[in-house]
Amino acid sequence: MPLSPAELEARLRLHALPGFGPRRHRRLLEAFASASAALSAPAAAWRALGLPAACAEARRSAAVRQQAAQALAWLEKPRRHLLPFGEPDYPALLAELDDAPPLLFVEGDAAILERPQLAMVGSRRASKPGLDTARAFARQLAGAGFVVTSGLALGIDGAAHRGALDAGGRTVAVLGTGLRRLYPARHETLAAEILEGGGALLSELPLDCPPQAGNFPRRNRIVSGLSLGVLVVEAGPSSGSLITARLAAEQGREVYAIPGSIHHPGARGCHRLIRDGAILVESIEHILEALRGWQNLAPPPRSQAGPAPLDARHPLLALLHAAPQTSEELALASGWPLARVLAALTELELDGKVAREGGRWQGCAG
Repeated sequence: MPLSPAELEARLRLHALPGFGPRRHRRLLEAFASASAALSAPAAAWRALGLPAACAEARRSAAVRQQAAQALAWLEKPRRHLLPFGEPDYPALLAELDDAPPLLFVEGDAAILERPQLAMVGSRRASKPGLDTARAFARQLAGAGFVVTSGLALGIDGAAHRGALDAGGRTVAVLGTGLRRLYPARHETLAAEILEGGGALLSELPLDCPPQAGNFPRRNRIVSGLSLGVLVVEAGPSSGSLITARLAAEQGREVYAIPGSIHHPGARGCHRLIRDGAILVESIEHILEALRGWQNLAPPPRSQAGPAPLDARHPLLALLHAAPQTSEELALASGWPLARVLAALTELELDGKVAREGGRWQGCAG
C-alpha cells in the first residue's frame, strides 16, 4: 500500500531536520516502524537512540512543518515524485547501500531509475578530446539500451548527458543541490532537455538546498549506487571522479576507465584506477563484455510448477515463462545479485527476448 498522506508528511518532516542523515533516519524508522510514530515519541526516546536533543526539539518547529508543506505542494505538479526508502518504487540497486537516501526527489520519468544504468563521470575541466570521447561513449551506451547517469556538472558530466540525448536515449542527472536550485546555472537548458527526452532529475536534498561543497561528494554515492558500473573518462589525480570510482568499488559495482596520454595530466586518475584494477576500456564492447561475464553463473533451480521453460539455455527466461516478474523478484528466485540480473536482462532485451511493461519483465515469443 502507498504511504498515507500523514506518513508522507511525517517522512518529509524528518527529512527537514538539521543534521539528520540517512542512518539516523533509518534508525528512527526501525525503532518506531513509522515516521508518524517517531514524531509522536517523547524526546527521551530519541535520546535513548543516540539522536541529538536538537533534532528532537526541532521536529515540531514551524520551519520544519513549512518545508514539508512546500515539498507536498511541489509534488502536486505533473512528473514530480517522492520516492521513500523501503517503498516499492524506490530504486532497488540504490536500496542496497547502507547509507541509501531516505527520500529521493525526482522530476521526470521515475520509472527509468529501474532500467539498467551506466554512470559516466570525469573532470569538470576536461580537454576537447575528453569531451568528444565522453559524448561518443554516451551515445553508444544509450544506443545499446542503457540509461546514462551522471551529475549534471560541467565537463564530462555534461558531455555524457548530451551524448545520450544525441542518440535519442534516456539520461539521469543526480544533483548535488535541491531540484529547485539547479547548479550550475548554465546547465538549466540541458536539464530541460533531459526532461524533454524522457529522462529524470534526482536529488536527495531538500528542494531549495543551495550549492554546498560537502554535498557534491555525497551525491556521488547515488550516481554509482544507481548504476551497474561507472565509466571514468578523464580525471586528474585529485579529481572528485575518483571518489565516485572508489564508492562504486565499495558498492560492488564495476569500474571502467579510459586511458590517455602519459603526458596529459587529465589521464593520470584513469591510469591510477587501471593500476588498481579498473577495467581498461577502449570501446563500448569492453563494457558489454564485462557485463556479459556476470551472467556465467549456475542456472537457478527450476520452478516445480508450470510448463517447460521458454528457453532452457537462459535461466531468467525459464523464470519468466510462468509469469512476468520484477527485477527484484527475479533476483530472489534466481539467487543472483540484482546487478547481475539487470545486466542479463539488458542483454536479453537487446536480443529481443524480453520486454518490460508496467514495471515487470516478460518473455517475448519467437
